[in-house]
Amino acid sequence: MAAGLPVIPGEMLDYYLSQGYYRMQQDLFTCRFLPREGQLNTVHWLRLVLPQVQYGPKQRRLLRLNERFSVSVKPLRLTTEYEALYARYRQNLDFDTSASLEALLLDGATHTVFRTEIVEVRDQGQLIAAGILDAGADSIAGIVNFYDPDYRKHSLGKYLLLLKTEYARQQQKAYYYPGYLVHGDPKFDYKLFACQAATEMFDALNSRWLPFSWAEVERQSAAILADWLRDG
Repeated sequence: MAAGLPVIPGEMLDYYLSQGYYRMQQDLFTCRFLPREGQLNTVHWLRLVLPQVQYGPKQRRLLRLNERFSVSVKPLRLTTEYEALYARYRQNLDFDTSASLEALLLDGATHTVFRTEIVEVRDQGQLIAAGILDAGADSIAGIVNFYDPDYRKHSLGKYLLLLKTEYARQQQKAYYYPGYLVHGDPKFDYKLFACQAATEMFDALNSRWLPFSWAEVERQSAAILADWLRDG
């Protein structure tokens, strides 16, 4: 990041993440709904309370499965190698996403206002997976994970969740914000994989974080819809 250019201070990013905001390109946004197949599904923002994280058999098994891979974390500089892997990953998705990493992160901006880092996973030097995160003073936000479809049996998306969790704990962060899940769409439920018991969800109507449970998802979904219908 070039000297003298504006950046979002780590403490400010922590604050907005704690209020249910998230990164979109070079902005921070929040939302309560995601249109899916003609319906409005409620959005539920998540965070992992890092000191409370404990791995179970599934997490430990995945770490053992992938222990032969080399892992590193470095400041993000977009490269053709990253873009090529993202393009391969994107070709195998069944939903729409940004056409490139540049479009997802910068969208034409000449510099980033976030402190962005990348977790690389390599197999004998070949880049097979990568996860991008923004670092705050006391937290990290997971932005995107992408991987080589040929390594699907290694569950690299979930593996990157664990790698980001471990990296944040090594950095003595308090929270890891992996994004949101969507009521009625299990495609986003993988974000609970690291440790559901240590996961909290944001109560948008009362601006507070509560322990995650599916019952709470149902309660909040009904309350958000009722609030929207009342205001509408």
